[in-house]
Amino acid sequence: MAKTVGVDLGTANTLICLRGEGIVIRSPSVVAIHRESREILTQGAEAKRMLGKTPEGILAFRPLQDGVITDADVTAGMLRNYFRSIGAISTFSRPLVVACIPHGVTEVEKRAMEDAAFEAGARKVSLMEEPIAAALGIGLPLGGSRGMMIVDIGGGTTEVAVISMGGIVASRSLRVAGDELDRAIVAHLRRTRGLLIGDGTAEELKLRVGVAHPELDRGSFPVCGMSLHRRMGATVEITSAEVREAIAPQLDQIVLTIKQTLEQTPPEISSDLYDFGMMLTGGGSLLPGLGKLLHERTGLRVRFAKRPMESVCNGIFRVINQTNMPEEFLHYRER
Repeated sequence: MAKTVGVDLGTANTLICLRGEGIVIRSPSVVAIHRESREILTQGAEAKRMLGKTPEGILAFRPLQDGVITDADVTAGMLRNYFRSIGAISTFSRPLVVACIPHGVTEVEKRAMEDAAFEAGARKVSLMEEPIAAALGIGLPLGGSRGMMIVDIGGGTTEVAVISMGGIVASRSLRVAGDELDRAIVAHLRRTRGLLIGDGTAEELKLRVGVAHPELDRGSFPVCGMSLHRRMGATVEITSAEVREAIAPQLDQIVLTIKQTLEQTPPEISSDLYDFGMMLTGGGSLLPGLGKLLHERTGLRVRFAKRPMESVCNGIFRVINQTNMPEEFLHYRER
């Protein structure tokens, strides 16, 4: 019997769930390939540890950027390996795949996702919009007329959506999220400290001492990098305040996107939002002080998903695990 597989293919992480079982794979969306043959040598956590450290003949990279596929063949190969590891592909059976996409992507980007799933071995493919899946995964009631705002801050994109009556009323998609924060830290330290660090080090610095609100202080963290002045290795103590200063412009863009979505929202639903507030999800929502910053800048109450990095995949699982899978969410295409 064909298995039904749910895929949350994110810029930073890939989560896969199986009907009747739940989430079975949580892995970084990173692969290491041979430069000439393009054969996948490894993927996931092992490949992530290789970023920036590979020899000349090997390339470690993310095949997705800003929430969309940039290398279709490698993405298909990565998915195929995951499908095989969970027994979704066999000689006599190919899976039904439900995958999530950011709201507002182009038809070309949608087709790229479908084609990658087909090349990975899928028999049928259906696409769900991430804000809807995230709302389902958090457990929000979608069928009522009460408006709700979802802010999903992932690795490559920030999705802001107002949902009512099971559909998206207003939305904005911003290609600024966790990865862009890391790049901002790299650029800031190069400009202000003359220190060159990689994206991985910047991510660790963000996780260790990063804050979004000026009233928070998480101390400092020693960072090793290359001094551009002395042309040799150096270790520098970086404070929370420096990290906040580095990422402030990107956080301003997220705030602006939320405000623009509020401006799109019909007046009847706006009152619901001021009662309900906004629900934050995605890995970026874990940045300390972000809720306080958004509350002060938008006037909305801020709530947090319990498992923000799993919200989208849990939403897919809720849909595929129903006895009669709802047609309003699933429109399969078969090759």
